[in-house]
Amino acid sequence: MAEFSIIAVFFVGLLGGVHCLGMCGSIVGIFTAQVPKDEARWPFHLAYSGGRIASYAAAGALVGAIGQAGLLMRDAVPVQHLLFALSSLMLVALGLYLAGVWGAVRQLEQLGVGLWLRLKPYTSRLLPVNTVPRALGLGALWGWLPCGLVYSVLLTALASGSAAQGALIMLAFGLGTLPNLLAIGLFWESIKGWVQSPRVRLAAGLLVVTLGVYGLYKVAYTFYMYGWTGACHVAA
Repeated sequence: MAEFSIIAVFFVGLLGGVHCLGMCGSIVGIFTAQVPKDEARWPFHLAYSGGRIASYAAAGALVGAIGQAGLLMRDAVPVQHLLFALSSLMLVALGLYLAGVWGAVRQLEQLGVGLWLRLKPYTSRLLPVNTVPRALGLGALWGWLPCGLVYSVLLTALASGSAAQGALIMLAFGLGTLPNLLAIGLFWESIKGWVQSPRVRLAAGLLVVTLGVYGLYKVAYTFYMYGWTGACHVAA
């Protein structure tokens, strides 16, 4: 199921432009305003996103390792499949959020407030963003900004049951967000009408819901075909 997870979270990142607009649009706008006028903007934006994605991958490795420890129980309960089912349910919730139907995902952002309050003071030390290394460092810090979208995808990394797979899943998600954040930073005036369109939000949300439902189907089919014992064997 790892391949499906990687593809699914990439599309979640890619289709989450509406969320990125609300969550990171102002941040990217402030960041863009600080880039030296005589410098090309795209190296700064690539560095910023590179730092952000590196933080996502680090978080994915951490929760993947935690999931791997949980799989020590797999002889009693198919933990990985249950976690995968949970991550698929979160995809459904994410899709409903992106479509503007249900906003419960935003409540997850409270989980990381404590960590962010500890990291936030360090961001001021990297301002103004007048060099590419500063942009990289600022992106690495902002990668830990409380975000319901990121936290939801971390559940998929947790379900992977591997630090390497968890990092790969979050890397795929981060790469999915890259076009949105670059577009917001470089071409905002040209794309804002399209990103804010209710039809675009609805279409993106429904596609993510479809990915979540398909993931639930895969879990249900595995249990139907193999039962609990077989599911444990497949997970192993």
